[in-house]
Amino acid sequence: MKIDQIKRVYLLGIGGIGMSGLARYFFHLGCEVAGYDRTSTELTRTLESEGISISYTDDQETVPTAFQSLNDDILLIFTPAIPKDLQLKAYFLGLGFELYKRSQVLGLISESRFTIAVAGTHGKTTTSSMVAHILKDSGYDCSAFLGGISTNYNNNVLFGDNNVVVVEADEYDRSFLTLHPNIAIVTSADADHLDIYGDANELITSFKLFLDRVVPGGEQIVKTGLPFSGTISYAREQLADAYATNVQVQDGTFYFDYIAADYQIKNIALGIPGLHNVENAVAAITVAKLLDISTDKIVQALGNFKGVKRRFEYLVKSDSSVYIDDYAHHPEELRAFLTSMKKLYPNKKLTVVFQPHLFSRTRDFVDGFAEVLALADELMLMEIYPARELPIEGVDSSWLLAKINMEHKRLVSPEAVLQIITEEKPELVVTVGAGDIDKLVKPIKEILSC
Repeated sequence: MKIDQIKRVYLLGIGGIGMSGLARYFFHLGCEVAGYDRTSTELTRTLESEGISISYTDDQETVPTAFQSLNDDILLIFTPAIPKDLQLKAYFLGLGFELYKRSQVLGLISESRFTIAVAGTHGKTTTSSMVAHILKDSGYDCSAFLGGISTNYNNNVLFGDNNVVVVEADEYDRSFLTLHPNIAIVTSADADHLDIYGDANELITSFKLFLDRVVPGGEQIVKTGLPFSGTISYAREQLADAYATNVQVQDGTFYFDYIAADYQIKNIALGIPGLHNVENAVAAITVAKLLDISTDKIVQALGNFKGVKRRFEYLVKSDSSVYIDDYAHHPEELRAFLTSMKKLYPNKKLTVVFQPHLFSRTRDFVDGFAEVLALADELMLMEIYPARELPIEGVDSSWLLAKINMEHKRLVSPEAVLQIITEEKPELVVTVGAGDIDKLVKPIKEILSC
């Protein structure tokens, strides 16, 4: 199937962050778009307000007439998150349709576009958003499929008028192996998703296969220190083909110099905080220079980049309280985030509210979590968010808490978090995790804004 021949698109599970991005992309191209999801959410209601038809009933009678017969210009997309026994899925298969995963569709798109793909066990959402923003802000332009809501554009998909697309390349279930990048970035390859890969070596193999998918004449931009390399290496404060040096914090803003073999930019102000984001910016600048974007436009874009929702996101910033929310759910993500917090606010007591994500991840990295969480001055640890998993005997937050070598730590419920923050009004508090901890963001913001 060729992307440019598609006129009608139906999505099973249209309300997901990635699926909704595809819905918006094809709607923007002028396709008729419809879909199904189990429940109405703020995101599905937004899609409906934009003109996309959505059904919440698993019944073939709800399928628009335009999708009720097999046709070469119709694309059917599904997410593996839908139930295997979904009646609508069986209905479309019965009509003879081939159903495509989101990752396969991104692969089809990348075949006919100049594709910049950003992969990594962490850092990929911010880096891909940063690359896309530089291209948009500079006037170079692009379309983009992002794994989070870009704060600059309040969207997870961006639309461009040229042939360039930026894609967040997901390593989960090896879906990034459908892509055909012209430029590939790998930000990290720490052991993760071991429930899928079995061991770290298999994960590393997948990243190597991803880099092998770069088209002839393309570039592979790989962070220094990973167990594989590309055509260009990058780093923060260590030698590489491109690296950041002279990193400083002034009045809450990170400044750094970008150094490459034949090119330098001095005293760049980054619009978002974080040592790890300085590193992400090095990768993004390297892409921009490959595309011959001018230095002035790169610097301007990095200065006004506002980041991604739930990635080092400021919710409260007053004289009495600072509150930041972050998606970090792996020990190395936590280390980068908490280390940056300490650098930003060396004289403030750091209160961390953390919700572990997945029983298997907690089991596999318990010692790493214990070490990194001890960077907090005070820790409130929530129960593990199970997501797709069943409990594992002996693996719970009490077990993790006992391993954390610090004095001020406690196991808390969501209700207890709000009560403690109401009573103690911490001067510097962060909520961290990839589960439903985000439900606490609004009430904590309201408490600390009073």
